[in-house]
Amino acid sequence: MNKITIPALILAAAVSSTMLAQKQMPPEGAPPKAFTVPANESYTLPNGLKVTLVPYGIIPKVTVSMAIKAGSINQVPNHGGVSDITAELLKEGTEKLTPEQLADEAARMGSTLDINAADDQTSAGLDVLSEFGPDAVRLLSDVLQHPRLPESELPRLKNDMLRQIALSSSRPQTIALVRFRKILYGDHPYSVVLPTDAEVKAITLNDVKAYLASNFNPQRSHLYVAGKFDTGAVKKAIAESFSKWSQSGSAWKADIPTPNSQRILDVTDRPGAPQSTLIIGLPVPPPNSPDAIPFLVTNALLGGSFNSRITANIREQKGYTYSPRSSISARYHDAYWAESADVTTQFTGPSIKEIFGEIDRLKDAPPTDPELKGIQNYLSGLFIIQNSSRDALISQLQYVDFQGLGEDYLKTYVAKVNAVTPADVQKMTADYLKSPEMTIVVVGDKSKITDQLAPWSAQ
Repeated sequence: MNKITIPALILAAAVSSTMLAQKQMPPEGAPPKAFTVPANESYTLPNGLKVTLVPYGIIPKVTVSMAIKAGSINQVPNHGGVSDITAELLKEGTEKLTPEQLADEAARMGSTLDINAADDQTSAGLDVLSEFGPDAVRLLSDVLQHPRLPESELPRLKNDMLRQIALSSSRPQTIALVRFRKILYGDHPYSVVLPTDAEVKAITLNDVKAYLASNFNPQRSHLYVAGKFDTGAVKKAIAESFSKWSQSGSAWKADIPTPNSQRILDVTDRPGAPQSTLIIGLPVPPPNSPDAIPFLVTNALLGGSFNSRITANIREQKGYTYSPRSSISARYHDAYWAESADVTTQFTGPSIKEIFGEIDRLKDAPPTDPELKGIQNYLSGLFIIQNSSRDALISQLQYVDFQGLGEDYLKTYVAKVNAVTPADVQKMTADYLKSPEMTIVVVGDKSKITDQLAPWSAQ
């Protein structure tokens, strides 16, 4: 038995080794598929409210979402936190519905009311069973036009916000972001990451009412409906519910900043910290720029994906950090690129050196075709996945409409990503990622990192 078994095992091992060798190279993937925007209808009510209806999918659900051009950028100076408090207070019932009744009504449709304020916009929506599409439109209309705004809830909401601010302010990532945004944007509203405690404590119900009266109106709003729904019934509900929305309030005005491109080394001491939090970046082409998509591909290759060069360098090869990542912000016609990482304290300086080293390497030589194609396939597939749900599709449409990118943006996105060449990537790096103009923010133990940072403090 042994004389038969041992040769057989040797033969099996040899065959197995041959098969493994043959499987080293995975099969080439299929060509990326273009994203097809579902057929949709857009129109405008006489009061200026824009409406987009997107029949989509086979699941019997529909998302009703309102995007309003009002956010923290529209707050009165020294009134930080009002936009967020307003969003929370809108959930506290309507003139006809108590907070409990409002929550019950949303639950009856299979949903919860979601309202969020961001820098530029406030979104309010429900994701309901298809049969309740018209009811969701009517409920959202009631919330936006006839909010209860109970003053009794204001202390609780302000205390919640103060706790959130205290928690966020203790995190080195937030501390670094606060410093980074302040350096880039100066006195522009985009520089503010968190309101101050004093601002939140001073918020009154009159502040909320004034903010609503000034910024919430149909001319600054766009209603999106996506999913399976009765088009006729939904259009009727929209007309009945929103046609009388008052046009009072101010018109929307763009407030585009001029961010600073400057080499500043900004260090915040965090004694005893086992890690240093880094943010390195500068302003880059905004979403409406012709270079936005080529630069997006460049970012994904350099630091914006798990297989990116910076990640491979300081995470996989050197083990300086666990989760480095570069990203591109996207506010109205404004953007910045930033590489962020929490690195082991003793490797703070070496991490910065390697980040700049990878940028310089991409300036000196373009990526190979296989490396670029892998990134393009990743971005193409990710884009399709990001548009595979009702909420995601609405988010994409909102982004395109808000930035004024045109109806072909989503249709041509995959093709444009895959049209980027290695030479384009090299050019984007050279044109926009200028190391001498990058701001470097570090939050860490100064006693252990000051010497490491010396090479950049003198530049």
